[in-house]
Amino acid sequence: MSTVWEKLKELDAYPKPLEDFRIKTFQGGAVTILSTVIMLALFISELSDYLTPNLTEELFVDTSRSNKLRINLDIEFPKVACSYLSIDAMDSSGEQHSQIEHSIFKRRLDADGKPILGDAPVKTEVLGDSSIGKMPAGAAGAENTTTKDKDHHQDGEIKNVNDTALAKPQCGSCYGAETSHLKCCNTCEEVQEAYRLKGWAVKDLSLIEQCAGQAEEMKAIFNEGCQIYGYMEVNRVSGSFHIAPGKSFTLNHVHVHDVQPYSSSQFNMTHNIRSLTFGENIPGKTNPIDGMDGVATVESTMFQYYLKIVPFTYEKKKEIILSNQFSTTRHQKAVGSYSGESGMPGVFFQYEISPIMIKYSEKSKSFGHFAVSVCAIIGGVFTVAGLIDSTIYKWAKLFKKLELGKLG
Repeated sequence: MSTVWEKLKELDAYPKPLEDFRIKTFQGGAVTILSTVIMLALFISELSDYLTPNLTEELFVDTSRSNKLRINLDIEFPKVACSYLSIDAMDSSGEQHSQIEHSIFKRRLDADGKPILGDAPVKTEVLGDSSIGKMPAGAAGAENTTTKDKDHHQDGEIKNVNDTALAKPQCGSCYGAETSHLKCCNTCEEVQEAYRLKGWAVKDLSLIEQCAGQAEEMKAIFNEGCQIYGYMEVNRVSGSFHIAPGKSFTLNHVHVHDVQPYSSSQFNMTHNIRSLTFGENIPGKTNPIDGMDGVATVESTMFQYYLKIVPFTYEKKKEIILSNQFSTTRHQKAVGSYSGESGMPGVFFQYEISPIMIKYSEKSKSFGHFAVSVCAIIGGVFTVAGLIDSTIYKWAKLFKKLELGKLG
């Protein structure tokens, strides 16, 4: 047995000198401390790299057209009250989306842009639910395809409240706009709806008895702001959505916004896009228009955002997240009869979905690769430190001999 141990000793590649023949120097201690710090720093760096997964990219044709597209938005309008803003969504053909699942709220803001205390956010509709199949003969249409702010009132003149009395308390007057389906107007909204069905515009709401209690609300239209936030899910096709003043509806298959009793030129659509994303939010993903301000230098400004959406999937371990990234281009212009440009004030987003999808996959590094790297760090630093220590020691001995005159 002792013979085996003796033969095993002969294979020792690391012979140990006797303690009496070991020389420890100040320079050697300094090199040891420095090399230890370097090894520790490199080890931490390698460990961090090992724990951070690699991200690979692949491109392929998007086949997920049957899925819904989730639009998350948070936009502030400091110059228009919530009661006079509406949001609409349409597909690429101009038809309004149907069966939209949404959860979009309006929060009133004061003149300083802060939420009004004691006023809870109100859930709002995404699509205008008023549709007009045919306009009465002789009634003028909207000024353009998206705005209706001129006076198209013909007969049924509104008289002063003092000269007009309700025939019956339970059946209010529609001021000449009665139809076979709408004979009584007991609220201000019903009067406005009756005039809208006739294709007329209301000149002065203060002359309508049912609207007498809304005087304060009308004064606040331009003294308040509005925050619109939430999400909506639309069909996964190219389309658009917009936020504009007035009540929206469809007139002879044309999308119209009724801003009566005001003019579209009175609305300042200055806004701040706090956030706009498509699909699930992914931590660390930046969006190109988050925090972007749109400032209307003149009244009746139309803001247009053209978005190119590229869908992608993010595979993290066994979890797959479907989301989107996008680029944007913005244009703005003054609209109205005085500018010669068609359109209406508002913020319009037109998006196009790319047929190509990007697949991001997280792949972790192997432990073997990590172990090899750690061994290389320790061995390499130890070897280089030994060479440096040996060189310093030899040069120190050489200078010492020179001082004593014993060289050569």
